Amino acid sequence: MDFNIESRNNSTLIQIQSEKLDTHIAPALKSELVLVSGKGEKNIILDLEKCQYCDSSGLSAILVANRLCKNAGGTFVLCGLNEAVERLITISQLDTVLTITGTVADAEKMIS
Repeated sequence: MDFNIESRNNSTLIQIQSEKLDTHIAPALKSELVLVSGKGEKNIILDLEKCQYCDSSGLSAILVANRLCKNAGGTFVLCGLNEAVERLITISQLDTVLTITGTVADAEKMIS
């Protein structure tokens, strides 16, 4: 499996298990996000700690998660970014749109 999904107290944690968030993983991640949101979850934490690379389809999946949470009146938090992924998000100017923390624990604090 390319990602783990775990229900927490007041959020769903999705941890990417692959080194790349790209066209091979992004479509499955998007459909999973829609399912999680459809079950009524409005707070999602996406942990990219193991992810070394992200392309435009990965960014698209991140934006889908952000939109789903916003539309549900919840919070989307991105965490565990490495330097390359963080740079891509900054270049795309998504750092102004997304909530980003260093760790899952920090992300959980932002939601609770």
